[in-house]
Amino acid sequence: MTTRWTAVRVLRDRTAGRCLTAVVVSGFGTSALWLASGVWVKDLTGSDGLAALCLLAMWTPTLAGPVLGTLADRYRHRPLLIVLSLGMAALLLTLCAVDGPEELWLLYAVLFVYGAAGTVHDAAESALIAGAVDRSLLGDFNGLRMTANEGMKLLAPLAGAGLFTAYGGSGVAVLDAASFLAAALVYVSLRVREQRPDRTREGGRGATAEGVRHLRGDTVLRPLVLAGGVTMLCAGVSGALTYAVVEDLGHSPAYAGVLYAVQGAGSVTVGLLSGPALRRLGARRFAAYGIGLLAVAVALRAVPHDPVAWASAATVGVGLPAALIAVLTEVQRRTPGPLLGRVTATANTLVYTPNVIGLAAGAATVELLGHRVQLSVLGVVLGVTAAVLLAQRPASADRTAARSASDASPA
Repeated sequence: MTTRWTAVRVLRDRTAGRCLTAVVVSGFGTSALWLASGVWVKDLTGSDGLAALCLLAMWTPTLAGPVLGTLADRYRHRPLLIVLSLGMAALLLTLCAVDGPEELWLLYAVLFVYGAAGTVHDAAESALIAGAVDRSLLGDFNGLRMTANEGMKLLAPLAGAGLFTAYGGSGVAVLDAASFLAAALVYVSLRVREQRPDRTREGGRGATAEGVRHLRGDTVLRPLVLAGGVTMLCAGVSGALTYAVVEDLGHSPAYAGVLYAVQGAGSVTVGLLSGPALRRLGARRFAAYGIGLLAVAVALRAVPHDPVAWASAATVGVGLPAALIAVLTEVQRRTPGPLLGRVTATANTLVYTPNVIGLAAGAATVELLGHRVQLSVLGVVLGVTAAVLLAQRPASADRTAARSASDASPA
């Protein structure tokens, strides 16, 4: 079977297919709640600032990713994912008690725990997948995961908005709880062998630092993760400028939804092709080419012409996920199993936290500098990032690959 059909192999593989199902099911509920929580607060209080705090409550725990990832390495991953999923399902049902502004503290508390549990969940899930899915299919799996997540971003918010209109925020909370319950059932059905972690090694500051040291010492992962962080920082700034871009095009703010849909189509495409592309190019070049495409696309957003805007949105959808898929896949491939939870969480913190910073920075500077200047500068920064990553010497990467499995192993 040729490499172009490896995505089908992922879906036919019993373990990989069920892991992907669990990701899709839980992601659907998360995407629905992400939109509905802000609308819920806005509906109860009329405050944009309080509505924005929902996103902050969910994102803040990711700053503790290295510590939370260590928890994922202290337990076998499948049982941990089952417990986390059931716990989140029960916790979300408490949101049915939110009926007015005086209960908003409960919503914020649940969202904060949601973010913390999600960080542990993502780390444990990545480690489980790395051990359960054939290594040759990891790129295909992560690509399909990206495709599924982008699809959820298009469908789940619509479902969440419909449920909110019909049943209020509690209806969306019940939907999310049901998605976690379904994911738990999928994890129960998995048949994977996992060794019991040595908890004497997995606790304390030393264990957390071990994951950081692994990332810092791996000369392949370190530049990939740093490039991913710079990319997401620039993507955050660019995202904050979306409504200024739409206004420059002469459209109403609702037109942003059209551009997001086009971007999602690009992400679906690259997700289906990422496995063969990773095998052909390697993670470093695949990420660099993706960031290079993103550089061109972001710069072109400054051109106030509809066809250019559509083309740039589709190219953003292709370029940005390529970098993210490359980072995740290489972390899974180059990290020993006992370290994978904390290394994944640390990498996610370094890659995704800059996106929030970028969103804030873009929102603060759009009126001061104008969106065209910022988009041009972002294009240059991304182009330099791609060039630096592409210039990494393959020889050094090969030497790291040869020693990482033994030198970084905690055994």
